[in-house]
Amino acid sequence: MLSSVRIAVVILGLGGSLPLATNALSADIYKLGNNQRIACNRSLTAGKLQNISCKSFAYVLNSVTSEFYRCQVSVAVTRDNKTILKTEADGKCTSLGRIFPADSSYSFDATETEPPNTNAFFGSGGTAIWVSDAAALKVRGCIQLVTGIGPDLLNCVDMTFDPQK
Repeated sequence: MLSSVRIAVVILGLGGSLPLATNALSADIYKLGNNQRIACNRSLTAGKLQNISCKSFAYVLNSVTSEFYRCQVSVAVTRDNKTILKTEADGKCTSLGRIFPADSSYSFDATETEPPNTNAFFGSGGTAIWVSDAAALKVRGCIQLVTGIGPDLLNCVDMTFDPQK
């Protein structure tokens, strides 16, 4: 059986596929969101074989440009009662654009519903994306809905905060 440590190593290994700046500060520019999720399932196939698969995703933010990436990894194992017969692993990071048009100092987090989900009224659910601009003291909260008809719908709301109050 796969251990969560091995899956975490695969997830962390995906960071190498992101474009990095050549200066020494590039390691501080890309930040991993704190809301990683994992979903696993098991199924039986003919001949008493068991399939076990897990899928996880995480978001990575460029803290200067507010460009963000969705990274996904999946691992699958086919086994019988005594041995592991086959393993497969796959993953990639996809750029999802920028949240703010100007460069600044951003922090970030994102999470999404995991299908099947009784709260997913529109298609397979949605994604909540939060980005704060520390220099301008503002936050942009965005929700992306998978409507199931046409392209995904992304709407954002700008908010400000005053730490003095």
